[in-house]
Amino acid sequence: MLSYAIFFLILVGIYSVLALGLNIQWGYAGMFNIGVGAFFALGAYASAIVTTPPSPEHLGGFALPFWVGFAVAAVVAGAIAFLIGLITLNLRSDYLAIATIGIAEIISQILKNEGWLTNGVRGITRIPRPFRGWIPGQDTLLYLGLVLLVLAGVYWLSERAYRSPWGRVLRAIREDEPAALAAGKDVLQFRLQAFVLGSMLMGLAGALYAHFVNFISPEAFQPEFATFIVWVMLIAGGSGNNRGALLGALAIWGVWSASELFTNRLPPQWATRAGPLRILLIGLLLQVILLTRPQGLLPERPPQPVGDASLLSRASRTPEGESAG
Repeated sequence: MLSYAIFFLILVGIYSVLALGLNIQWGYAGMFNIGVGAFFALGAYASAIVTTPPSPEHLGGFALPFWVGFAVAAVVAGAIAFLIGLITLNLRSDYLAIATIGIAEIISQILKNEGWLTNGVRGITRIPRPFRGWIPGQDTLLYLGLVLLVLAGVYWLSERAYRSPWGRVLRAIREDEPAALAAGKDVLQFRLQAFVLGSMLMGLAGALYAHFVNFISPEAFQPEFATFIVWVMLIAGGSGNNRGALLGALAIWGVWSASELFTNRLPPQWATRAGPLRILLIGLLLQVILLTRPQGLLPERPPQPVGDASLLSRASRTPEGESAG
């Protein structure tokens, strides 16, 4: 029971980092990114390539420390996001969503077909888990500590960003982009920064996942597991609220795990059909939350008032806001 609880909390922590990254893009800046799984996969493969031992099956095998893999994962995801953002961030809402879906599918096909790079559908094995052997029999518990430490750092940085002049400008762009433009803010630049930062966190989550499961393949990053469920977590928890993102990850992954325990008890002829029903259950749960609490379980907190100033004017009146614009 304890082992299952540790396993559960590690995955909640990884999905929480994913949800926090998406919250920066959608909750802060209102960017509709449906390519979450692509950046999740990029981070996982980047870290796996630089930390695994030498292998003729795929590129890399540099056997570098895990923290180098984490850094490379974030940088690779951020660099790809920068290139994508230069092309797509002038698009709006549903057009941006369509573009990111297409880009995610392109990245998925590259991972599947470029065997020299990723070993194709056979995936990458022997991904090292940090702290293995430090305390006999406690590898998973130590890894949980690492995941929680990373999550705490990401949450702290996300909260600082939310309250900063940069975060206030992002929310002003989300609420009224023409007004932000009229105030002299470089909207594209701010949106690009948010897109890159959120994608870097998604890449970091991918690295955490790869070093936990020790094996990755393209099948692990299907949209229903790496994009759809992350969106449900954020919307259910409350977009724009970092605590809501954490609560959504805990609640939705709890429902997903509980449904797996139930379906495992079904007869074999029914168990094979249970996967789509579990996804349907998550979709129905999302509909219930949208109907009963459309702002999520923890709605975005209104900013602390400063006189009668708006978000944009508050950001513009600070030295940081002036330099950012």
